[in-house]
Amino acid sequence: MSENIWVPRIADTPENIRLVLISECAAADSKDNYFGSADSLFDTTTLNAFALAGLQRNTLNELAAEGVHFTTVLREPKHNDKITAAKIKDAALTLESELALFPGARVYMLMGDVAIAAINHIARTRYGKRAIPAGSTYRIRGGEFWLGDIRVFPSYLQAGPAWFIEASKREMVAEDLRTALHLAKISS
Repeated sequence: MSENIWVPRIADTPENIRLVLISECAAADSKDNYFGSADSLFDTTTLNAFALAGLQRNTLNELAAEGVHFTTVLREPKHNDKITAAKIKDAALTLESELALFPGARVYMLMGDVAIAAINHIARTRYGKRAIPAGSTYRIRGGEFWLGDIRVFPSYLQAGPAWFIEASKREMVAEDLRTALHLAKISS
């Protein structure tokens, strides 16, 4: 087990959360996790994504106060490039319990393949079928997908160093966030 176990910060008023942003896993360095330090890499890249989507804020706390919750599927960093289906399935149980804390959530942003796989596991357990169809993110994003009465958006990872790799993915994340913010009734 890793020494770097990240625990998501739960809002004082979880009933006010309307958008849950689900990333893949904790950062390799704990100071880079959401709310990890003043210059956390996850905070920096996530704030940049929201700014590109039209919601300029200075801190994740400001976004949280407006109804956004930040979490990860895996609470520890990746130790190699491959995350097994079994590991995602186990982590999905914890994620499902966490999501149940937010009865007012309208939108789940699924940031990357691990988040998509975790929500699909939850959907198969609850409803007997996937919430998100199989396929490359670029082919399926833009579709309308649901987990019960919550809209789910498959998108690309915005947290950490992956954010700086492809400008086209940054624009797609911003587009997805703009739509999600509108549906969650969170405005600039």
